[in-house]
Amino acid sequence: MTDEMPVYPFSAIVGQEDMKDALLANIVYPSIGGVLIRGEKGTAKSTAVRAVADLLPRRRVVGGCAFQCDFLDAKNLCTSCRERIAQGETLEPVAAKMRVVELPLSATEDRVVGTLDIEHAITKGRKKFEPGVLAIANGNILYVDEVNLLDDHIVDLLLDAAAMGTNYVEREGISYSHPSRFMLVGTMNPEEGDLRPQLLDRFGLAVDVEGEKDAGRRAEIIKRRLAFERDPAGFCRNYDAQQEEIRQRIERARTLVAKLEPDERLLRAAVRISLALGVDGHRADLTLVKGAAAFAALAGRSSVEEMDIVTAARLSLPHRMRRRPFEESRMEFEQIRSVIAESYACP
Repeated sequence: MTDEMPVYPFSAIVGQEDMKDALLANIVYPSIGGVLIRGEKGTAKSTAVRAVADLLPRRRVVGGCAFQCDFLDAKNLCTSCRERIAQGETLEPVAAKMRVVELPLSATEDRVVGTLDIEHAITKGRKKFEPGVLAIANGNILYVDEVNLLDDHIVDLLLDAAAMGTNYVEREGISYSHPSRFMLVGTMNPEEGDLRPQLLDRFGLAVDVEGEKDAGRRAEIIKRRLAFERDPAGFCRNYDAQQEEIRQRIERARTLVAKLEPDERLLRAAVRISLALGVDGHRADLTLVKGAAAFAALAGRSSVEEMDIVTAARLSLPHRMRRRPFEESRMEFEQIRSVIAESYACP
């Protein structure tokens, strides 16, 4: 038993299947590019994000590394780890639990990217770097609540680091870089303002959530929440089996997706769907293909089927579609299925 406060179990969340699917898909295929969750207050957005960390296995990181470099990823070690190797030191692995790193809305650029001590570099001839949030987030989930209220420049920094997997800092001609590979999750209430289209496009998947309308399911949500508040540890124990089942499902999916090669039919379908729906750029096509692969793997399949493409399209395209002022993006699912059928009919 640990001293940590129990977190509401992911498997105990009622409904919100798209939100849960989008989070799991990003865990299975991190380069999908994160997920933006939009919805009214009290729809389990924050609960789901914090709960998903409990589903992940421990990581093997470099012992003594401030950035917790992945021990198995020698190509992306930080400068300090490389220097240790160059000096003849043998790096040793340690186990680290993945966690959710939250970014406060008041965070400044230096707090996010970290700071370089210019005076120390000049007088001592060595770079001295004070890690920021992007360093702490390496290998973890970076969560930004109310991301639409965050300064656009800070959001750009987060998205750039998430896309490149590296954080670059440069001050007065002195530069420093370190790995910053994380799963970016943003939540927001659209009533408080939206993100610019350019920023929306940088999120791999986007999910719109709303409160349950079914009376029975709504009552079940209240029942479970009250039970959790009465006895958090006991409530969590009741979901141990379901949690372990999801963990194993994730591990199997990671293995499958690593071997899954998109075929010509899938690529053709992704491109045709984007063109048919008037989606600009190529990021949507790539995300659709990766998303379809992730959903197929989560279902335990080694090949992509039509339902995987439809699910991926539903979560990766609406926030990228062109729309006129005051007009919501709409997905024509019959059109999507028709395009998929034509693509898979071709030899």
